[in-house]
Amino acid sequence: MVEHTGIRVVHRGGSKINFREPVITSDSRFLLCGSGESVKVYSTSTEECVHDLQGHTDLVTGVVLNPSNHLQAYSCSADGTVRLWDFTDGILIKVQLQQPSWPISDDITPSLFQLVAVHLPRSGDPEVEVGELSAVLCDVSPNPGAVSFGTGYSLLLSVFIHGRFSLKSGMNKGINNSFTCISCHPKEDCIATGHADGKIRLWRNFNQKKEYTYSTLHWHHNAVNTLRFTPEGTNLLSGGIESVLVQWRYTQENQKDFLPRLGAAITHIAVSPDGSLFCTSHADNKITIILSSVKVSAIIQGLVKDDCVRTDLMIDPRSKALVLNGKPGHLQFYSLHRDKQLYNLDIVQQEYIHEQGVDQFQVVKAAFDTHGDWLATVEERRQKSSELEINLKLWSYDEQTQSFVLNTTVTAPHEDQITAMCFSPSPETTLLVTTSLDGHFKAWLLADHSDTEESASWSCDFVGGYHLLKPGCCCFSADGSLLAFGFQEVVTVWSPTSWELLTTLSQPPGAVRDLCFGRLSCSKYLLGTSTKNQLCCWNLLTCSSRCRDHCQPNVGYSRLTHHCHLLPLVFVFKPSEPRPLFSKKALCTGKVERAIFAPRDQMLESSEEYSQWLNRSQLYFLTQHMDLMTFSTKTEEDRLLASSKQLMVDDSVAITPFYLLLGRHKQQQQEKQELLTNPLAERTPLPQGSIAIKELLDTPAHVLPSASFLCSMFVRSLLVSSSSAR
Repeated sequence: MVEHTGIRVVHRGGSKINFREPVITSDSRFLLCGSGESVKVYSTSTEECVHDLQGHTDLVTGVVLNPSNHLQAYSCSADGTVRLWDFTDGILIKVQLQQPSWPISDDITPSLFQLVAVHLPRSGDPEVEVGELSAVLCDVSPNPGAVSFGTGYSLLLSVFIHGRFSLKSGMNKGINNSFTCISCHPKEDCIATGHADGKIRLWRNFNQKKEYTYSTLHWHHNAVNTLRFTPEGTNLLSGGIESVLVQWRYTQENQKDFLPRLGAAITHIAVSPDGSLFCTSHADNKITIILSSVKVSAIIQGLVKDDCVRTDLMIDPRSKALVLNGKPGHLQFYSLHRDKQLYNLDIVQQEYIHEQGVDQFQVVKAAFDTHGDWLATVEERRQKSSELEINLKLWSYDEQTQSFVLNTTVTAPHEDQITAMCFSPSPETTLLVTTSLDGHFKAWLLADHSDTEESASWSCDFVGGYHLLKPGCCCFSADGSLLAFGFQEVVTVWSPTSWELLTTLSQPPGAVRDLCFGRLSCSKYLLGTSTKNQLCCWNLLTCSSRCRDHCQPNVGYSRLTHHCHLLPLVFVFKPSEPRPLFSKKALCTGKVERAIFAPRDQMLESSEEYSQWLNRSQLYFLTQHMDLMTFSTKTEEDRLLASSKQLMVDDSVAITPFYLLLGRHKQQQQEKQELLTNPLAERTPLPQGSIAIKELLDTPAHVLPSASFLCSMFVRSLLVSSSSAR
């Protein structure tokens, strides 16, 4: 099996922005945070990502501002490098190599971690090897919240765990007062520590042996996740699972301010150098920007990924957004092109209680119709003392609000868990089919009330089954004329108009896990995967079948094309040929959980046979680290490069639609007129056109070399050669 190098895997976003503490710039205009293998620069006022600093080859583990230049920042990564960036222009200035790389996994025992000081050499070279290291502390905690810088004394990390400060166990059994995070006061000899019992302790006189004192603050009912002093030390900020930011007055400990209902547990707190802005990172991959008056200013929402993507990945036919489970009880609509969440749709419409052991409704299934006019969702809740509760909801798209509005709620649509559902693509009727472990499938039909003032309503039109077997999957053909069900090891094909059983196909090895009809020239084929990790293909004209042993266990399966894609090892097949058209190994680090095809706005025109399967659609897959990856071809990259060059204009001219249409044509006409009136103009270039001057004027001043270095080059560029003078 040959792998093709013309198609490569690229990162398209969706990574965690709450993995480490974000950084606010000195002027409070930008916010920097590590996101997967890159550093994202967000505007604190517009919430837009202005730069995506790419260069690391592994997870970014930290970002910090350059203390000697407020327009630069350092980033470190698990790839063993420290990189210096000009974040205002998105320029990589220097790469400093560090060996060996630093471990970052929380699964590693703390004994494998040590705190070291890295001495960065001063050099003008773009790449510098760092060799000098000095150990500060061994056997430290891998939690970044256990590290804090003080004033006038060395770094503090996990000193409490090592026994320098100790706490007696509580009077009541089961109390856990272990340390969770620390923060040093910026001006006084005081250390604030957070604890697993929800208490905050302020330590003083810690330089004296056995004479230290501490006072206790208590509001959090669970562990304190993060602590941060303001730059002047007047306030202390704390956060935890309660989704509430607490601001404590340092000198008046009984006075405190609250910012509640932030949506998810607070994992990190950052403060701008001037103290005008706070920001909190949250467990739902969100960063909230807060004014010093404790009011929310902006929200930067990343891709939300729960423990399990129950709804699978879907594409909204209207917005072309990626749709999947968001925060509890919601569906999120995420733009693949802008790498930004568009909005959340509240499905359950009940307040979520952040408490362990509480059974609450969860969104487990969702499906769109062909045009995006209707959305069907299934929510379920299973309580210990009661039966399974199921709700089927039908949502209609509202043009005025540009969102979905609840139309119909069906309580207990089936007697057991719903396993699959899909809309009919036929334009003649609006039909939804659901399958359940109760052994039945149901057809839900939208009643036509166009001739009356009544709103559209849904009702059950048909109930069917097959020999008391449990259906696990269903799929309509591209024109809606056929409907296939997988009843355990049996595949059945039905007519949706008469509900007549047309045929039963040969049994594959193992139960049928998913079904998909072919499209376009492959519409005569029906594809399916089985629990025996095989891909089966049936020819509907001859009812013959063929199985391929190319599937791997625990893989994702994409249903939106007539090819089958299995991850993390991907195969692309033509249904008529047993040999793979394309294959790719080692797609990414970690496990791939889900995959989906997204239709392209503009069709590619690749002539290579192995890449033609990407002409009409693009394959996206989601990793366990929340990275959205996709496949890119040379044809696509060349087109993007050409379009970016076409939009390049002079900085002195405003970029308007009028300029893009007529400005370039007017400039060409002026150049032709100058050549006719002055033929020597083409042969005698003006000094302003020299490469040296152009580089001098286009390069930002704060990253240019010294003036003495540029002087000689600048003067030589102004001289006219003797041959040109003659």
